Amino acid sequence: MINLSVNINKVATLRNARGGNVPDVLRVAMDCERFGANGITVHPRPDERHIRRSDVFALRPLVRTEFNIEGYPSEQFMELVLSVRPTQATLVPDAPGVLTSSAGWEVEPNMEFLTSVVDRLKEAGIRTSIFVGTDLDNIRAAARTGADRVELYTGPFAEDFDEDPERAVAPFAQAAVTAHSVGLGLNAGHDLSLHNLKFFQQHVPHLAEVSIGHALISDALYLGLEATIHAYQDCLK
Repeated sequence: MINLSVNINKVATLRNARGGNVPDVLRVAMDCERFGANGITVHPRPDERHIRRSDVFALRPLVRTEFNIEGYPSEQFMELVLSVRPTQATLVPDAPGVLTSSAGWEVEPNMEFLTSVVDRLKEAGIRTSIFVGTDLDNIRAAARTGADRVELYTGPFAEDFDEDPERAVAPFAQAAVTAHSVGLGLNAGHDLSLHNLKFFQQHVPHLAEVSIGHALISDALYLGLEATIHAYQDCLK
């Protein structure tokens, strides 16, 4: 079974645009679970332009499925994660002002830093995932940090999918095999959608989880949240 974790950042973006509490981020997260999502993902950023630290604390006792917090492992981020103790922490190399995640870690130059972060998270009983591209040596290096999983950055797959699906997915399939061979679990995320998700999961082995936000929340504007989550789950069967 491949888990679907819904990233609710865009719901918080909409709320913050107007102020107040509409839409209610907590209610949407609970509805996602009720409609069949296997997890909730949040990506708090230092400027709190979408998910706020207060949201993360409020969500923790409510989430009954897997709770995934992703972000750059600054000391502020680490304090939040170690306080909340989610199921999983996904480490991404985002600069503070970046619009969205657009690349994975170069692990070898950051080996000492990432290993120390992974050690702290694992000591707290938090599963760790490192956001990476498809370079095979880089994935092997991620395994040496002691991380439990890698999350493949699927932006390039989505960008090339329409032109040549087989070529677009090939490096991800190879990366998946390599990750599995060195004992890493496999997640994926970024620009996966109803348009490309089924093809991706059919061609990428050992996939444990996909984290999807922007496309899923956008689809929900047309289809409704419940129907949208069912549609994404159908892609993962």
